[in-house]
Amino acid sequence: MDAPTFLLLVAAALLCSLAAAAPEEHLVAGLPGFHSAFPSKHYSGYVTVDEAIEKSLFYYLMLSERDPASDPMVVWLNGGPGCSSFDGFVYENGPFNFEPGSTPGGLPKLQVNPYRWSKVSNMIYLDSPAGVGMSYSLNKPEYKTSDLKIAADAHKFLLKWFELYPEFQSNPFYLSGESYAGVYISLQSLMKLSKGYLIGNPATDVDYDYNSFVPFAHGTGLISTDMYEDVRAACHGTFWGTVDDLCQEKVDRVRWELKDLNLYNILAPCYHHPKIQETVFRHSSLPESFRRLGETERAIPVRKGIAGRSWPLRAALRNGRVPMWTGIGGRSLNCTSDELATIWLDDEDVRAAIHAKSKSLIGSWEFYTARLDYSYDTGTMISSYHKKFTTLGYRVLIYNGDHDLCVPFPGTEAWIKSIGYRVVDRWRPCGLEIYMHICLREIYTEGYDHNLTFLTIKGAGHAVPEYKPKEALAFYSRWMAGEMF
Repeated sequence: MDAPTFLLLVAAALLCSLAAAAPEEHLVAGLPGFHSAFPSKHYSGYVTVDEAIEKSLFYYLMLSERDPASDPMVVWLNGGPGCSSFDGFVYENGPFNFEPGSTPGGLPKLQVNPYRWSKVSNMIYLDSPAGVGMSYSLNKPEYKTSDLKIAADAHKFLLKWFELYPEFQSNPFYLSGESYAGVYISLQSLMKLSKGYLIGNPATDVDYDYNSFVPFAHGTGLISTDMYEDVRAACHGTFWGTVDDLCQEKVDRVRWELKDLNLYNILAPCYHHPKIQETVFRHSSLPESFRRLGETERAIPVRKGIAGRSWPLRAALRNGRVPMWTGIGGRSLNCTSDELATIWLDDEDVRAAIHAKSKSLIGSWEFYTARLDYSYDTGTMISSYHKKFTTLGYRVLIYNGDHDLCVPFPGTEAWIKSIGYRVVDRWRPCGLEIYMHICLREIYTEGYDHNLTFLTIKGAGHAVPEYKPKEALAFYSRWMAGEMF
C-alpha cells in the first residue's frame, strides 16, 4: 500500500471514530429549507446546567471541514445581553445564509455561506443565558441573571459539553463573539478553559466606549465642527458620566441630530423592512459609488441594520434592569427586523430537526429578548481581565468594524493602549491580499506584547462577519493558524 493511500485510510478511520464518539441523538441529519449536503457533520441540542429547575442551554455544533480531530474548537456568543447566537449562525459566520430573494411568507430557503468559519475550525453557537434564543428554564424567575451568572452557567455548560464530546478535550479551545459578549467572554470562569479569545467591537469599559461617541461622530463628518467644539467646551472633553446639566444638554443634542442613523453601521440606512430600503435607494440622489459603500463580494442578503446588540443599554439603566430601549433615541430598534430568521426558527419542523423545544413549551424564537431581568455586576474589563489574561499568556484578538457608532473603534484602541504594552507591529494595512485576494487597505492591524492584536476592518459595522465576511474569514483563519498579519 502506498503512503498516500495509507494516510487516507487513517484519516477516514479518525473521522469515523470521531463521529462514533459524538452523541448520535444530537446529530442533525438535515434542515428544512436546505436541500444540499452539509459541508461537515452538525450536532445540536441541550445541555442542562441546573437539574433542579431544568435550566438548559442550547448549542449548535459544526465540525471543522478540514480536520475536526485537531482543529480548534471555538465557541461563538452574540451580545445584547439577550441576543441569540443564531444571529451569528444565519447572518454572520455560520454555515448557512438565507437565499437571495427569500421573502416572509413561506419557509425561507438556505444556502451554504462561502465564508463560514467552520472551514478552519469546529464551531459551537451557544444561546446564553437561559431565556435567550432556544435556551430555557422551566422556572421563569431564573431569567433573572447577571454578567457573573452568565459566565458561571456557561462554564458549567462547557464542562458538561466536553463530557458529551470527550474527543475534543485536547483540541485548542477559544472563545469568540461580539458586542456585549465582550463582557462575559472575558470573565475568569470561562477563561480557565481556553487558550485565548477574539472579540469584535467589544463592550469593555463605559468611559472609553462612551467617550468615543462624540469624537467619532465628528471625525466621520456626522456632526459639524461647530457642534463638536460647542459640546467639547461644555463637557471639557468628557462626554459620558457627567453631572453637568449643560454638558448633558449638548450631548443630548448630538444624539438627537443622529437619531435617524443606523447606530450599528453609519454607511447603511435605518429601516424596518426591505421594501422601505428599496424605496429609499430608488429615490436617492446619491451616486451609485456612494450607495454601494460597505458592500462585499457575496450573493447573500445582508441586513442593513441590527436591532438589539445593545451595549448602549447601560446608558439607559433604570434600577439595574434592562429597559425596552436600545441605541440613540431608541430608534435603532427599528433599523431592521429578523423576519426570515424568526419564521425559520419558529417552524416546528426546523425545531425538531435541530432538537430544540417547541414553541408551546419555551415560546417563540427572538433575535433579542427583553425578558431578562439583568444586573450588571462587573466593572471595566481592562485591568482585571484583558491585562491579566494577556499577561498570563492567553492569545487575544480584538477587532472593530470602523463604521460602528455603537462601540466606536477609537474607544477600543484607546483602552488597548491604556494597558501599556509595547507595540511590536506598528499600525499598518496588513497584507492579507497575498493569501485571500483582499484589497490591501481593507484591514488595518497593530500588534502588542503578550500576544495582543488589534484590527480594524474598513467599511464594516458592529457585526464584522456580517458586513465583511470575506475579510473576517481571512483574519480569522490567519489568527487561528498563529500566523502573522
